[in-house]
Amino acid sequence: MRLNQPRISPLSDDQLNADQEAVLAPLRLNSLVNNHPGSVLNIFRTLAHAPKALVGFNGWGSYVLSKRNDLSPRQREIVVLRTGYLCKSGYEWTQHHRIGLQSGLTTEEIERIKLGANAGWSAAEAVLIRSADELHADQFITTPTWAELEAHFTPKQCMDVVFTCGQYTQVSMILNTFGVQLERTETLDPDLKAY
Repeated sequence: MRLNQPRISPLSDDQLNADQEAVLAPLRLNSLVNNHPGSVLNIFRTLAHAPKALVGFNGWGSYVLSKRNDLSPRQREIVVLRTGYLCKSGYEWTQHHRIGLQSGLTTEEIERIKLGANAGWSAAEAVLIRSADELHADQFITTPTWAELEAHFTPKQCMDVVFTCGQYTQVSMILNTFGVQLERTETLDPDLKAY
């Protein structure tokens, strides 16, 4: 975590105006936060300060997290978790640790994501991590890495690697800068403690 407290506090239900309530209403459906049905995550309660921006944010994010993204859920989560880790986004890492487990990653594999592409991955998974590393460092995938990516993935999947990394770089920037804090029952990974 970059901050120990929010710069922009999440809105409580009694603070919401009509536009904010309208944008959060769909997020309440089928949600389960801290074992409370209808709860809304702090990221969305924070972004509700700008409800029109939240609508656009959710539109793109729903593409990246859907079956329209041609990466498998496991592949997608490798990219998401590596990006969140590189961005030192404790909130992102915490949320997607759970999603990664639901998407076929083991706890041990999620820990290995921190170590990078040379930590015992298959060639296809290693190039996903390497791609995220290059996009994070230089906003560009080098020609050798792109060629390796193309050896394992379709052109659309290659695009989805960039889309996924870009989305979660933005998400991490939002979370880190606005100081979005973990949900009450979540625990921060010790490698992502505030500094």
